[in-house]
Amino acid sequence: MPNTVALVSVFQALIDEAYKVESKTAMLDALTQAPSFLGANEVKVMKLSMVGLGNYSRVFGYAAGDITAAWETMALATERSRAFTLDREDNEETLGLLLGNFVRMWMREHVAPELDAYRFAKYASAAITAGNQATPATLSSTTVVAAIDAAVLAMNENEVPEEGRKLYLSPTVKQYLEAAIGRTLANENRADTRLVEYDGMPVIPVPQSRFYTAITLNAGGDSDAGGYIKNVSTGKDLNFAILHPTAVLQPVKLNQVKYFSPDVNQTSDGHLWQYRLYHDAFAYENRVNGIYVHNKA
Repeated sequence: MPNTVALVSVFQALIDEAYKVESKTAMLDALTQAPSFLGANEVKVMKLSMVGLGNYSRVFGYAAGDITAAWETMALATERSRAFTLDREDNEETLGLLLGNFVRMWMREHVAPELDAYRFAKYASAAITAGNQATPATLSSTTVVAAIDAAVLAMNENEVPEEGRKLYLSPTVKQYLEAAIGRTLANENRADTRLVEYDGMPVIPVPQSRFYTAITLNAGGDSDAGGYIKNVSTGKDLNFAILHPTAVLQPVKLNQVKYFSPDVNQTSDGHLWQYRLYHDAFAYENRVNGIYVHNKA
């Protein structure tokens, strides 16, 4: 009689919850309006371009104009996975604490940071290629405001919508910004100097460990290896990035965990988890001005 294996939905819920809580880019998922990758690993998005106005002639009438339509191909290229086995007795002899906590901890400490690092690196690369990058420099409390204001001005000049922009910055740069616009306290016995919004943009701190211009994904061929690192040759620390959600696309086609109890597991007497993540991140070529980055030299 063949095995009947039911997937445990609670672990899927844990993964969704941990991803949404811990990821700094998860807030963009719904805003990016991802196209459907159902039944395919790539989609084509139309890019339109038109010419501007011309003079009207009372003899010949309207000035003719050209419309150019091209197709931008977006192919999913990143598939990540991991399998963990927890021996039945190891779980029992740790009061069941491993079984109940490790999935959430793993998502928080490894999956969410890698997703953010991958996405920020892809967006930064697109911005740098398009020239939407400040001169690399190490910022301070005396230079940070001017640097961010220059980025805002550049986006304004490129007619990026002001509403909806998000300001991502490293914790160090956020501290500089708070110091630069701090206020003098009088007789208050309680103070809160945290900055949550700057010029209408939500201020979102991103740990430096997931905020780079380029990363390298570890293939994870060994059970004790995996994750990502800053690219040793091209990776730079990002100081801040201003991003408009309409400029990016971050589809997640598959984000799934499978769980097998020791009674069902065919390879060992242990709890078995298998996790697979099939995703990617893109910057639209005709909207790349909606991304602006500033990184260290």
